Amino acid sequence: MTTRIDRRFAKLKAEGRPALVTYFMGGDPDYDTSLSIMKALPGAGSDVIELGMPFSDPMADGPAIQAAGLRALKGGQTLARTLQLAREFRRHDADTPVIMMGYYNPIYSYGVERFVADALEAGIDGLIVVDLPPEMDEELCLPALRAGLNFIRLATPTTDDRRLPTVLRNTSGFVYYVSMTGITGSALPDTTKVADAVDRIKSHTDLPVCVGFGVKTAEQARVIGGSADGVVVGTAIVNAVANVLGPRGEKTADPAEAVATLVNGLAQGVRSARLA
Repeated sequence: MTTRIDRRFAKLKAEGRPALVTYFMGGDPDYDTSLSIMKALPGAGSDVIELGMPFSDPMADGPAIQAAGLRALKGGQTLARTLQLAREFRRHDADTPVIMMGYYNPIYSYGVERFVADALEAGIDGLIVVDLPPEMDEELCLPALRAGLNFIRLATPTTDDRRLPTVLRNTSGFVYYVSMTGITGSALPDTTKVADAVDRIKSHTDLPVCVGFGVKTAEQARVIGGSADGVVVGTAIVNAVANVLGPRGEKTADPAEAVATLVNGLAQGVRSARLA
């Protein structure tokens, strides 16, 4: 069984270019605005969408994504409403892969069986659950895989060759390489080291390898796209939303337009990665 994620990466491989994977926070700064942002992403150049599930106690998110999650929660966003975002997006876009990214607590509270069924019905293609290690695959990973969802695992600079096979065991869709130790939005590390890490992961798997946590500019996206199968951008997109919000959360410009402008530039960087 293949998913939209599998088909999208196969298509991009045939085209000889990496993917631009874009993260935004569901419900930030409100439901309707975040739906507009989601709808704008494919047209701006996003190949794969990561839909953030807001959570009150994130462990790997930097200040920008934490603030986005709190804005969403304050606006009444719930896991059910985040699934509804995907459901409404699918009415307009049947092809772009959508991955839900976040933490296990909201899924556990929602109920795993119910969540997997509702995610499939809403048009979700894969999951990234940051705080579920491979030792807990029975909790969510295996039920998700059996239902036909991709389960995407994170590898980090500290994931050595002894640990990597365990991380990859039930991974599907792609491998998400976290390009530095630390939280989202931190400084980007030496891109040479990123290329070496991508090569090392690829020696263990045939899955695409996407690199994120720190990519902010088109030039960074271009350089990383030279070796990776995909470039993930999150904090820069969340900041583009925050930058058009006033002190009381009022919109000073259109957040969807701000995000689309940023993503268009990033897409140009990614698409130029292998032109040489």
